Amino acid sequence: MFDLSEFSLPKGFRGRNAIVVQLWWLVQATAFSCSPQFMYGWRNFLLRMFGAKIGKNVIIRPSVKITYPWKLEVGENSWVGDNVELYTLGNIIIGSNTIISQKSYICAASHDYMSPSFDIWSKDIIIGDGVWIATDVFVAPGVQVGNGSVVGARSSVYKNINMNTLNIGSPAVEVKIIR
Repeated sequence: MFDLSEFSLPKGFRGRNAIVVQLWWLVQATAFSCSPQFMYGWRNFLLRMFGAKIGKNVIIRPSVKITYPWKLEVGENSWVGDNVELYTLGNIIIGSNTIISQKSYICAASHDYMSPSFDIWSKDIIIGDGVWIATDVFVAPGVQVGNGSVVGARSSVYKNINMNTLNIGSPAVEVKIIR
């Protein structure tokens, strides 16, 4: 049984003070999400202004939700599709030439269900170079996805993915070596 009156965020968990967090959420709800599709450079600029590390030629759609951009790194020539959620309570690192397809949820935090106070924790997610995360994929905290891998549509990834493999299902399992 939970006693949520005992819940508290660990000191420094957000990585910035409450004013910066609220300012980002305001910017994301207006200047970021209301920008036309083709204004990738504008959205990358906004993300960089809030501390994200964004490579050259990155395409991030205006419907993408990013909790804390200062915990995000995206390599060159990568794409993040419509309605992707980058739940950056922990760091999310996306390599170069990588695609995160629409409606995917990359989740770098969760709660300790055994803790009465429902303690929150985060673990970094690393998605390598040349990866394709297909539509509506869930990636759990602490997962590493190896270079050159593909995760099939609607899969759920709870453990590390080997490089150059095709992985499908919930939970995702390796079904083929590729490349």
